[in-house]
Amino acid sequence: MATLAIAPGPRPFKLIRHSVALAKRSLIKTMRTPEALVDVTLMPVLFLVIFVYIFGGAVSGNTHDYLQFLLPGILAQTIATGCISIGVNLNTDLEKGIFDRFRSLPVSRSAPLIGAVLGDIVRYVLVTVVTIGFGYVLGFRITTDPVRALAGALLAVLFALCLSWLPVFVAMKVRTPGAVQGLMFALIMPLSFASNVFVSPDTLPGWMQGFVSVNPLTHLVAAMRGLFMGTPLGNHVWWTLAWCAGFVVVFLPLALRAYRKKV
Repeated sequence: MATLAIAPGPRPFKLIRHSVALAKRSLIKTMRTPEALVDVTLMPVLFLVIFVYIFGGAVSGNTHDYLQFLLPGILAQTIATGCISIGVNLNTDLEKGIFDRFRSLPVSRSAPLIGAVLGDIVRYVLVTVVTIGFGYVLGFRITTDPVRALAGALLAVLFALCLSWLPVFVAMKVRTPGAVQGLMFALIMPLSFASNVFVSPDTLPGWMQGFVSVNPLTHLVAAMRGLFMGTPLGNHVWWTLAWCAGFVVVFLPLALRAYRKKV
């Protein structure tokens, strides 16, 4: 593990400085293991190709229209599933005793978790760039202005950072990395498919539409479609921001509390 040299400073700023230092450690670890980025580089490419060219004609009538509809959904789904890796990695670090070493360092107790979440921002920016970039190769086009397009991309990254606290909490509660992965997939998959990611909610059974209407991925996807393609935004941006706040307010304290008990 890389040595962290952290100079003393005013108490209110310690948590920020320590978290940033540990975020740099996480980034270095990611750069040294590029194969860990497969889920945010290769997976969106595969999903776009598979769903557009196998299901596009059946769902939308032609592949181009379905690509325009699908890409924001694939971005949302990949971001949601990409968050799982932070929980797996943290649970692995717990098993290896990495956090026992952190206890011997003059760092804030919460900094390792906050630093790990901040360090994953590169993964979420990367998946956004890869998904939109490959979509352009296939024929996807953003039809609004650059400001709205950037806002849609930033909203996706923010959602991912906030959602990350859920797998962080799970990682602090279960015993093995495999259990983290299995439990998180069991939570994320229903959110992905019982939503507007792949089809219009109007085509889903009535009993499912109630869940779809409150699904956080539904609001994120609708917000991105509005910001990328000019479809009606409604209050989807505000609902997405509310879900982001909810994830942080609920799961950040739970994760920190579980972490302090764990170590």
